Amino acid sequence: MIKKIVVEDARFPLTGGAGSDAIHQNPVYSYTVTRLYDDKGNCGTGLAFTLGAGNELVCAAARYYGNMLAGKELKAVMSEYGSWFKAMSDEQQLRWLGPHKGIVHLALASVTNACYDLWARQQQVPLWQLLLDLQPEQLVQTLDLSYLEEVLPREEAIRMLTDLQASRKERENVLQKGYPAYDTSAGWFNYADSQLEENCKRAVEKGFGALKLKVGAKDPATDIRRAHIVRNTVGNDIKVMVDANQQWHLPQAITVCKELAAINPYWIEEPTHPDDVLAHKTLADAVAPLKLALGEHVPNKVIFKNYLQTGCAGFIQVDAVRVGGVSEFLTISLLCKKFGVPVVPHVGDMGQLHQHLVLFNHIGMGHEALFLEHIPHLRAHFTEPTIIDGGFYKTPQLPGSSCDLIVTKNPVG
Repeated sequence: MIKKIVVEDARFPLTGGAGSDAIHQNPVYSYTVTRLYDDKGNCGTGLAFTLGAGNELVCAAARYYGNMLAGKELKAVMSEYGSWFKAMSDEQQLRWLGPHKGIVHLALASVTNACYDLWARQQQVPLWQLLLDLQPEQLVQTLDLSYLEEVLPREEAIRMLTDLQASRKERENVLQKGYPAYDTSAGWFNYADSQLEENCKRAVEKGFGALKLKVGAKDPATDIRRAHIVRNTVGNDIKVMVDANQQWHLPQAITVCKELAAINPYWIEEPTHPDDVLAHKTLADAVAPLKLALGEHVPNKVIFKNYLQTGCAGFIQVDAVRVGGVSEFLTISLLCKKFGVPVVPHVGDMGQLHQHLVLFNHIGMGHEALFLEHIPHLRAHFTEPTIIDGGFYKTPQLPGSSCDLIVTKNPVG
């Protein structure tokens, strides 16, 4: 039984230009931390990610959702979690503040992720194993497929997962060899050219086969120069992604993307406003065969559905600490599988939770094992930090979702 709910406001200022991009110049990496305690002494920790200001508002909403679980048996909640998730995301008054986006949806993500962590800890298995152990019908019961009925009815979701079970063993070797990582920290926006070049060299020396550069400068020539620095430093065999963090309007995006084609980017990420599905479609058509990656700021399954329906997304970067948590992440992953689009998550959790989810995506859903973003700046704050060896994530073995923090601040519950 869930006996106690505590919500904490944890904020971690970054220094030296780390975390900077064209829009977010001085980020404060922050979490709404929900802790659920059961009557057996287990604690489940869930995160939602913000950049500081307003995190206290998400904490207040998370406390509201968390209190809805007090006195309930977690096993019973998780057996019908999709229904509980729908009821909470459609709660008649808080829904008006969304729906399915913003403060209330981030709060629900924090609580949802705590539920999955506690569930795995109660079963004494890592989250990836818990998800793989669920039968297709059980897994689908944890998902809210509302508003997706015309593209992903419940029966089809179950059939997709069932059909993939026979080939699981072919994909289980990822548990031994690990999952490739790509380095985001090499190319933060405020790094000087010399630091950028040095970071790229170091990333390659550490075994990373892919890295990312932040773009979106006021003068596009700056972006082009820095992109060539990266490509000339790492050579042609390393994948290079560029990320504009929504900085450009559509005409700018078309112009700059065509110039960036000279460095052969693996993808161009968040080129324009995240709600503008049709602008992304226009851009994708204009710059093909360059591929767009998006999802960091796409708030829910419905807008992801629209992106997939237009065919403009080459890669989907859904983030379980930015949408409604593990449940909605898995829903969107199933959608992507239906549409044949790779899932390469954004990691507002610094990869802690997503290292579990990408394993399930690959083994359980048959998604290609491409790579997972790596951002190292908060490693010292996690009790079980991710392990990267030779550019590969090592499979987590401890029970839970690897999200517990050593130090949190400003408890509000």
